[in-house]
Amino acid sequence: MAEELEKILSQLTQPDNAVIQQATAQLKQAFKDPAIIPALCAVMSGSQNPQIRQSAAVMLRLRVKKHWKKISPDDRESLKAVVLQVFMQETEHTVQHSLSQLCAVMVKHETPDRWPALLQLLNESTKSSNPHDRQVGLLLLNKVMESNPEPFKPHYCQLLQLFSTVLQDHDNPTALYYCILTLTAITAYTGTKEMNQMRSIIPSLIVALQHLIKADQGQASEAMEVLNELMESEVSIIVSHVADIVRFCLEVGSDTTLSDSLRVKALSCIAFLIKLKSKTVLKQKLLNPILQSIFPVLNAAPPPGEQDPEDKEDDDSGEGTDNDNPKHCAAQIIDTMALHMPPEILFKQLMPLAQASLTSENPYERKGGLMCLAVLAEGCADHIRTKMLSSVLQTVCQCLSDSNQVVRSASLFALGQFSEHLQPEVSKYCAELMPLLLGYLSSLNQAKVGHVTKAFYALENFMENLGADIEPYLPTLMETMLSALNNAENLKIKELAMSAIGAIANAAKELLVPYFPPVIESLKGFLTATTEEMRSLQTQSLDTLSVLARTIGKDVFSPLAAECVQLGLNLTDAIDDPDLRRCTYSLYSSVSTVSPDCLTPHLTAITTVMLLALKSNEGITAHVEEDKTFVLLDDEDDDDDEDVEVKDADDFLEDEPEADIHDFAGFSVENSYIDEKEDACDALGEIAFSTGAAFQPFLESSFQQVYEMRDFPHEDVRRAAFGAMGQFCRAQHQVWKENPTEANHQALLQLLDVVLPCFVETVRTEQERQVVMAILETMNNVMKSCKEEAFKTPSRLKEISCVILDVLKKKTVCQGGGDEADDEDQQAEYDAMLQEFAGEGIPLVASSVPADTFAPFLNDLLPLLMSKAKSSCTVADRSFSVGTIGEILQALVGVSGGQGVAGKLSNRLLPVLVAGVRDGDPEVRNNSVFGLGCLAQAAGPICASDYPMMLSVFSSMLTRESDLRVIDNLCAALCRMIMSNVEAVPLEQVVPALVGRLPLKEDLEENKTVFSCLTMLYTHSPALVVQLMKPIVAASSHVLGHKDVDKETQHTVAVLMKDFAQHHSADFQASVTSLPGEQQATLSAAISAS
Repeated sequence: MAEELEKILSQLTQPDNAVIQQATAQLKQAFKDPAIIPALCAVMSGSQNPQIRQSAAVMLRLRVKKHWKKISPDDRESLKAVVLQVFMQETEHTVQHSLSQLCAVMVKHETPDRWPALLQLLNESTKSSNPHDRQVGLLLLNKVMESNPEPFKPHYCQLLQLFSTVLQDHDNPTALYYCILTLTAITAYTGTKEMNQMRSIIPSLIVALQHLIKADQGQASEAMEVLNELMESEVSIIVSHVADIVRFCLEVGSDTTLSDSLRVKALSCIAFLIKLKSKTVLKQKLLNPILQSIFPVLNAAPPPGEQDPEDKEDDDSGEGTDNDNPKHCAAQIIDTMALHMPPEILFKQLMPLAQASLTSENPYERKGGLMCLAVLAEGCADHIRTKMLSSVLQTVCQCLSDSNQVVRSASLFALGQFSEHLQPEVSKYCAELMPLLLGYLSSLNQAKVGHVTKAFYALENFMENLGADIEPYLPTLMETMLSALNNAENLKIKELAMSAIGAIANAAKELLVPYFPPVIESLKGFLTATTEEMRSLQTQSLDTLSVLARTIGKDVFSPLAAECVQLGLNLTDAIDDPDLRRCTYSLYSSVSTVSPDCLTPHLTAITTVMLLALKSNEGITAHVEEDKTFVLLDDEDDDDDEDVEVKDADDFLEDEPEADIHDFAGFSVENSYIDEKEDACDALGEIAFSTGAAFQPFLESSFQQVYEMRDFPHEDVRRAAFGAMGQFCRAQHQVWKENPTEANHQALLQLLDVVLPCFVETVRTEQERQVVMAILETMNNVMKSCKEEAFKTPSRLKEISCVILDVLKKKTVCQGGGDEADDEDQQAEYDAMLQEFAGEGIPLVASSVPADTFAPFLNDLLPLLMSKAKSSCTVADRSFSVGTIGEILQALVGVSGGQGVAGKLSNRLLPVLVAGVRDGDPEVRNNSVFGLGCLAQAAGPICASDYPMMLSVFSSMLTRESDLRVIDNLCAALCRMIMSNVEAVPLEQVVPALVGRLPLKEDLEENKTVFSCLTMLYTHSPALVVQLMKPIVAASSHVLGHKDVDKETQHTVAVLMKDFAQHHSADFQASVTSLPGEQQATLSAAISAS
């Protein structure tokens, strides 16, 4: 059979399709004969043609991988003997490679101890005096270990001894290469036993990498992955070598004679180290050496006659997102520093270098300085907003009119980043920035598209957050955009204009109504086109349509809702494109918030498409080195196995599908498919919440599929999956509220019992900070909606309180798991933000359970909150601390036993809040005033003895304070004191001072508190209120009919006015006539309506 088989295999290598088809059919026949195993062994060892020997090894491997159980014990033993013998006599590298992969699969089934001959061969070959044998032995060791790191654990100590010898073998680069790859494979599995050996191997590892770079840069780049693995391992392994690793990576990253890919690998190692161990980098004083090395890389000019990729005309990624060159990696290192280091420490060392670049004569250095400012914006937003915004904006504006286009482009990118991350302060510079940006657009037709793209990026990010301040610019903006939609020859320009209309709509909301008809006309035209080149314009049009649905107002959009849903369904029926599908999901999601009924008839179609997108493995490419023919052939062979037998559980485990993405060492996923999964999760969650009972038939299947995504390899998909799980809980709660059956209640409790423990567990174990923040935010939303239902399970209160405590103590995995000593107040802004998300959960828990049940947990949490109120903490920390304390007190007002708990806490909390009232920052003062008012309200008569002190603090503030929001909150705090203990307040002095500050200017929500108090006073001390009628009526005329004041408050005010009119008509008329006509009309309309 062996000769026949060799003949068939040689036909498979012919260039003739008919011959290949015939050979494939014969091969399938041959595979049905149990003698195929010995025959393949014979070909593998005897054929003269290396290509056929390799084919035989690959086929054996596929056979072993799937059907080991069906191979007879004798054939298994002879295969074990033959493969080792053939391996040692083989001379062709490609065949050795396939043979070592075959061994690796056999070890998976056999375990090392049941194959002593393999261990013996590995031992002899890797220690052989012949360099070639050593290479081959290390190749075999590498393949076997990469696929089975765990079973070899007992041999690790022995292996590490071998590695420390091999790493000295500098003249044998191939041996070094396989040795380092194997070390990479086992690093994650080593434990305390191997710690010392791992530590001592690092210096020789660095030297070995230096030798490997000289021999083969491609292999060296791959081998450098070992550094990332080491950084992820126990901090104590690398802590003494961090400086050496950084020095080595900086040398490689700065060496312009090396390949870009190798330099990128070295620089990304540094970014990875900063992400994982920023405190170690700071402690070992490595920040300055890193900055000194990467600035020249960031500032480098491209070779003469060339351009940086993002400055080329055909680059349409508005943000130059390409990470495969050293310059982008240098920027990425600074970006990572901003996200993971305390801004004060970073800026002190970084700004002198950035300043020097920005003032340089060399345009590429100026560009480098701008790129540096741009990437700092996300991670150090608070620091820049509060300490240096006007100076950095001034710099960027100067560069917008630089003589060099490279510099202008970079400043547009920086402005776009600032607009995205430095809100709301950056919008205050509207008058300076909008004319500059509009100037760029006026030359739309002459400019190069690449440069226009960058101008649009900056403009969109800036406009998006302007709100009503965009109004004066609307005519110019919309004229420009509509004319671009109608006239531009260039589809890219149309796409940019369409995207800009979405950004304008986000700011302008209903101010855009007059422009809505022409925009919709253009949109419909684009969305019904079928040609390929329209695709990305269609994608953008769907995005903008989704924004319009949310912003233009229900009345204007509802008539179009059904048609929009149909447009989306028609597009995805006609065109198979993940980006297009993804945008239809967002469209359905938006429509569900405006006209949920339009979606109901189509829910079956819509959910089917989205769940398929979540299930699909499309776009996921596994890195398998295989000839496709063999894979296909082996799969088909599965289908027509004659001996159909009952499979036992082991068989099921063994026959894992080829496409299981977690199996492969490496796989890459096309971004558009990741985005599609992310958007499908987001949309399913929102649609479930918006459509309520109509979504019930789809809830279970949607939940199961989304739940599967919780450990998807890509963090954006995980984040979206957790968000959707939270939305499903809120949706089910809503359904139960509207239809309170026992079945609906049980469904809610079951859902919460799966979702909340999953949230708590993932907050502790998830590596990515962004995902953890998203989970905490979602968990907060679930608690806010479901209140006490979320705490029905007895252990839940403890679980949630403890996980919040862990985040505040920085004990979770994404916070470094407590492995880096953290004694200082300074931390990265994002680390502080993570703790804020956790802290926001405390008042939500407090408002959901009886106060006495929560008190023991609250006692553990409060000291951590109070420690952030110290004057040495950042403004953001102080504001968060007193703000959260205020919200906890507010929550205690509404729960049973709240008064007693608040009374017990008042002595601990008063000093913190009173100190906060004297803070230099208005937001901290504001939150402290709010907290004092809530303390008075929550503790009631218990803190009556503190009233005189609180009143004197407030009265001196009222005369001094200039911040309008703080004044509003002072009024509300005084009202809370009056309402909870009217006897303890000298009304004759307090109420006139209070009324004198009305109407409220900034914090309009507090009108509710103020007018509830005035209504109560009218009953309690009518004479006092009647004396103050004129200012009270004047203030009321501002509240009635105001779009930002809720209906309930407006009703309270109207009822009070009606009382005045009925019982004190003369005084009331006199007060009304002194008002402007418009306000008089408002008052009389409200009174007659109430």
